[in-house]
Amino acid sequence: MPYNGHEQIRQHTSIYPMTIRTHFKENFHLAYPVMLSNLGHVMMSVTDTMMVGHLNAESLAAAGLAVVVFNVFMLFGIGVSFAITPLVAAAQGENNDTDIVETLRHGLVINVINAFILIGVVEIGKNVLYHINQPVEVVERAIPFLSIVAFSLVPMMVFQSYKQFAEGLSNTRVALVVMILANILNVILNYILVYGHAGSPAFGLIGAAWATFISRIFMAIAIAVYIYYIPSFRKFRAAFSWGNYSKKLFSKMLHLGIPSGVQFIFEAAAFDFSLVMMGWLGTKTQAAHQIAINLATLSYMTTAGLGTAATIRVGYFSGARDYKNMRLAAYTLLGMALLFMSITAAIFIIANNWLPTLYVNDPTVIPIAASLLIVAAIFQLSDGAQVVCASALRGLQDVKIPSFFIFISYWVIGLPLGYWLGFKTDYQAIGIWMGLLIGLTLTAIAMFLRLKWSMDRRLAVGG
Repeated sequence: MPYNGHEQIRQHTSIYPMTIRTHFKENFHLAYPVMLSNLGHVMMSVTDTMMVGHLNAESLAAAGLAVVVFNVFMLFGIGVSFAITPLVAAAQGENNDTDIVETLRHGLVINVINAFILIGVVEIGKNVLYHINQPVEVVERAIPFLSIVAFSLVPMMVFQSYKQFAEGLSNTRVALVVMILANILNVILNYILVYGHAGSPAFGLIGAAWATFISRIFMAIAIAVYIYYIPSFRKFRAAFSWGNYSKKLFSKMLHLGIPSGVQFIFEAAAFDFSLVMMGWLGTKTQAAHQIAINLATLSYMTTAGLGTAATIRVGYFSGARDYKNMRLAAYTLLGMALLFMSITAAIFIIANNWLPTLYVNDPTVIPIAASLLIVAAIFQLSDGAQVVCASALRGLQDVKIPSFFIFISYWVIGLPLGYWLGFKTDYQAIGIWMGLLIGLTLTAIAMFLRLKWSMDRRLAVGG
């Protein structure tokens, strides 16, 4: 039987106040499947990167360029889909099954339409890559890869719709099971299509793109079938019906989802623009950046599982008007994130020379990537803090002001400073990453202060 965190919460709060230990336990039960499933999301790109990295540096850089461009659109789509989780969690806090069904029905329509719009933007604008001063051989390989993975946005957003719905109901395991199976499929398909096994031609970089596309189709079908047939979701089966939509609910979800998507764009585009700047320093530096950012993304997406738990717990307690437990849950999750990111920081420092060898054998790329991993280690704590605080604010349906904080921290302060350090001093690649470090740290501080203010205000009013 799947873990039902909200039912456990009701039992605890009806008998005795929840302690820090209880919150830690509930947070962990909610978060670890999401942490692993988020890791699975990233592992598709990591698998692609590792597979093509052993072809040559140009293929590695091309995969990196295509993936970071794709990630801007993917993360915007994911951000928009995040509107589902806090609304479902709050509705369950109010014991309103009708609102839960309507949230999924409307969210699925929004997400699929958004996917097609994003595909159109990618296809129309992909040739811009030729005009951002990137190595021509890298761009020529990146564009076909990008075109294929762009179409995987449709099945991916179907998957995200059901994933966010299940997580809003505190069932975080379903997405994990699907993601594990999809990653196994992706590894097998990469092995066959990239290198040419089992009677298949060796497609190289393009083979990795097709592997990801097919794996995401599997993800969408698998999670939809699971949710439709599993008994614990049976009372929400009306969510699979079509028609009779509400403009008011569409508007409410878009007002919550679009700013969340914009948050992801501001942050992801900042890291993506850093890749463009790395390209100005040469293909080897760009390949090294891709390795380091890939590893940093692993820790970020894993910690984002704690962020999802923050959205669920804060949204639930807010809907139930239990503001004391809301604040304690948020702060406990923040502490868990800082602990986890301290461990990843230590790993990056200790293994900074070894980790890049998992991606590439080029002796000129490895030392650059190793030095960037030291900077990545330094910003781990800021990264963990900002993702949990931003997610908790999303649970409070507070998304517009946090989007502004992210824009100022990265685009007004962090990136310009990184450009100056990278090209006007001798720091080069390290200088660009120092700008990212500063942007992340400013974001974390601003998000924490906003979250504290928001929770203290609710506690003062609601008791």
